[in-house]
Amino acid sequence: QVQLVESGGGLVQAGGSLRLSCAASGRTFSSYGWFRQAPGKEREFVAAINWSGGSTLYADSVKGRFTISRDNAKNTVYLQMNSLKPEDTAVYYCAATARVVFVTHAMDYWGKGTLVTVSS
Repeated sequence: QVQLVESGGGLVQAGGSLRLSCAASGRTFSSYGWFRQAPGKEREFVAAINWSGGSTLYADSVKGRFTISRDNAKNTVYLQMNSLKPEDTAVYYCAATARVVFVTHAMDYWGKGTLVTVSS
């Protein structure tokens, strides 16, 4: 059974940091992505990473503050979030695909999400 399980969410003050983790099981994935959905808004792309970690893509809103990385030996992808802002408050979802090419948005598997709340 394929599973993506996120962890690491919580409450943090503006300017603080959090690291989200996503543990994958059931198969090997080539590309991973992080997405988020704020209250009353549509889900949006945050970041993506390819198999080797050599290619990454970030939304403009998080560029320079967030870093996506992966540990293939642990089947885990991370999202290091620094300089957090209240507008980063959202449920963060991990997503993945096994397609050969680097996929950034059209993921095939999704986790259930972890809540990040940034207080001002």
